[in-house]
Amino acid sequence: MKLSDISVVIAVVVAVIMMVIPLPAWLLDILLALNITLSLAVLLVTMFIRGPLEFSAFPSLLLLLTLFRLALSVSSTRLILLHGNAGEIIQAFGNFVVGGDIIVGLIIFLILVVIQFVVITKGAERVAEVAARFTLDAMPGKQMSIDADLNAGLLTEDEARQRRREIQLEADFYGAMDGASKFVKGDAIAGIIITLLDLIGGFAVGVFRMNLPAAEAVQEFALLTVGDGLVTQIPSLMISTAMGIIVTRAASEDNMGADITSQLFSQPGIFSIAGFLLLFFGLVPGLPFVPFAVLAAVSFSVATQRRQQESAVLQAQQAQVEQAATASRAENITSLLAVDPLEIELGFGLIALADADHGSELSERINMIRRQFALDMGFVVPFIRIRDNIQLKPTTYLIKVKGVPVGQGDLMLDHLLAMNPGSATESIAGIATTEPAFGLPAWWIRESERERAELAGYTVVDPATVLATHLTELIRKHAPDLLGRQEVKQLLDGLQEQAPAVVEEVVPAILSIGQVQKVLINLLQEDVPIRDLVTILETLGDYGTITKDIDLLTEYVRQALGRVIVHQYVEPGEPLQVITLHLELEQLILESVQKTEAGNYINLEPDILERLISSVSKEAMRLVNAGKTPIVLTAPLVRLYFKRLTERALSRLVVLSYNELEPSQEVQAVGVVKI
Repeated sequence: MKLSDISVVIAVVVAVIMMVIPLPAWLLDILLALNITLSLAVLLVTMFIRGPLEFSAFPSLLLLLTLFRLALSVSSTRLILLHGNAGEIIQAFGNFVVGGDIIVGLIIFLILVVIQFVVITKGAERVAEVAARFTLDAMPGKQMSIDADLNAGLLTEDEARQRRREIQLEADFYGAMDGASKFVKGDAIAGIIITLLDLIGGFAVGVFRMNLPAAEAVQEFALLTVGDGLVTQIPSLMISTAMGIIVTRAASEDNMGADITSQLFSQPGIFSIAGFLLLFFGLVPGLPFVPFAVLAAVSFSVATQRRQQESAVLQAQQAQVEQAATASRAENITSLLAVDPLEIELGFGLIALADADHGSELSERINMIRRQFALDMGFVVPFIRIRDNIQLKPTTYLIKVKGVPVGQGDLMLDHLLAMNPGSATESIAGIATTEPAFGLPAWWIRESERERAELAGYTVVDPATVLATHLTELIRKHAPDLLGRQEVKQLLDGLQEQAPAVVEEVVPAILSIGQVQKVLINLLQEDVPIRDLVTILETLGDYGTITKDIDLLTEYVRQALGRVIVHQYVEPGEPLQVITLHLELEQLILESVQKTEAGNYINLEPDILERLISSVSKEAMRLVNAGKTPIVLTAPLVRLYFKRLTERALSRLVVLSYNELEPSQEVQAVGVVKI
C-alpha cells in the first residue's frame, strides 16, 4: 500500500476521532489553519485546471473536507462550552475580524451563509444536475461517433479506447458532482444549526454553571460562537466557490485565468465606450468626480494597450502566414507524392452512391467489408478513399490499389443486376452486361421486374452491392500489396498487449519486421488467414534461429496453420477430394530446383512445363465441373515449387502438402498429374 493511501485513511480516522476525543486549544488552532490552507489550495487548483476531469477526485475530496470541518466544529464547540476558550484563531475572528461586536459578527456570519447556501451552492447544484443529465443523454451519440471514426480508419483502437474511457469518466464525474453538491448544502445548514446551538448552550453554561450575568454570558460566549462560525464558514465558502468553478468549467487549452483575460479583453472598443460613460457619470452633478475619472482613465489605458497588442499580434500573424505560404508551396509539391492504398473513383452519374444524405449505404458497406476482412484474414484494410472523376463515363467506377487501376465496372443506379446462378428456369428481358467481380453474364432489370426474376431463380442485387462485391474480391486478390511494414508494426503492437513475451522473443531479436512482413505476404498470396498471429510468431521463433530463408519459414508456418488452411476446403461429413502428383513428377521437380545465393528457383524445360500445366488443368477442370475447389496434394518439399510453376496459369489452384493435413482427415484422390 502506498504512503498516499495510508495518509488518506489516517486523515479520515482522525477526523472521526476528533468528534469524540477533546482537543487542546493549541492543536485546534493548527487544525483550523490547516483547514483554511486546504480549502484555499482546492480553490486555486480549480482555477488552473483546463478541464473538469483533471480534478476528477474533487467529489471525494469535497466529502473529506466537509467531514473535517464538521469535526473541527464539534471540537471547537466542546472547548467553548467547557472552558470558554477555543484557541487564538477563533478568539481573533471574534474580536478583530468583527470588531468585538456580536450583532455585526452575526450579520456577517448570516450574510456568508446566504451567499454560500442561496447563491453559490444552489447554482452549482443546478449546474451539476443539468450537466449530469446532458452528459448521460449524449453518451450513446458520442459512442456511435467514436465507432464511426474507428470504422473509417480515422482512429486507432487505442485512441478509440481512450475516448470511450474519457466519456465514461466524464459521465461518472458529473454524476458524482450532482451528489457531492448535497454535501455543501448540508454543510451550510449544519453551520447555522451548530452556531444556534452554541449560542443557546453558551448562554446556558454562562448563566447556570458559571453564575455570570446574562449580558456578560452573552458577550463572552456569543463572540466565541461567532468567531467559530466565521472560521469554519470561510473555508466552506471557498470550497463552495471551487465546486461552482469546476462544474461551470468548459474544457479548454488554457486555465481559467488565461481564458477570462483573453476573452474579456478581446474587444478594446468596449473599454473605450466604458471610459466615455464613466467620464460622463463623473461630470454629473452630485456624483464624485475622482473615482469615475480614475476608472475612465484606466478604461482608456486598457483599450489603448489592447489595440497595440492586437496590432503586434496581427503583424506576427501576417509574417507567419507569409512563412506558411512559402512552406506550403513546397509542401504542396511533396503532398502530390502521397499515394492512397485504396481508392474508388466514381463517374458523375454514380456520385449518389457515396451520398449518405440520400440514403446511400456504400460507406457503411465499405466499413462492413473492412471489418469482415479483419475477421476473415486477420489485418485491417487501410482507409478507402471515395472521390469523383469527371474523366470517367458517368456510369463507370474505377478501383485503384496504390494509384494503379485494378478493376472497373459500369452501374445503372435505377436498375437492379440479375445473375443466373445456373438454376434459372426461364429467360428474362433486360440489358445484357457482365458481372464485374467474377465475369458472369448478367442483366440490368427494373425494380418492377425483381419479384419475377427471383421467382425464376435469378440472384438480384442492387448497384451498391455489385460495387461492394467487386471491391471485396479485389481486396482479397491484392491483400499482399496492402500489407506494408507499417501495417505489420500495428499488428505487432496490438499483439504486444495480449502476448508480449511472444513479440519480444521474435521481433527484433530473431527476425526483423520486414522478414515477418514477407512471411505474412506469402501466406496472403495463397489466401491463408494471418489472424492467428501468436501461432505464426511462435513458429517463426522456433525456426527463425535455424534459417532465415523466407520461403522455408513460410512452409513451417503453413504446417503450423494446417488446420486453419484445410478447414477452408473441407465440407462436413465428406472427404477432402484432391489431385495428387505422380512420384516421378515430384522427383523431376525436386531435381530441377536450382539453389543460388539469391534464392531457389525451378529450371524446367518449356515443353515439360507446358505438358505439366495441361495435365493439371485437365484434372482440375474435373473438380470444377463437379462443384469442388481444385486442390493438389503434394509432398512437403515439392509444394512451394509446384505452386510457383502453376500460379501464373492457374491462379485459383490450391496446393497443399501432406504435413498440413491432420491425421484424422479423410482424403480421396480423384486424379493424378503426370507427364
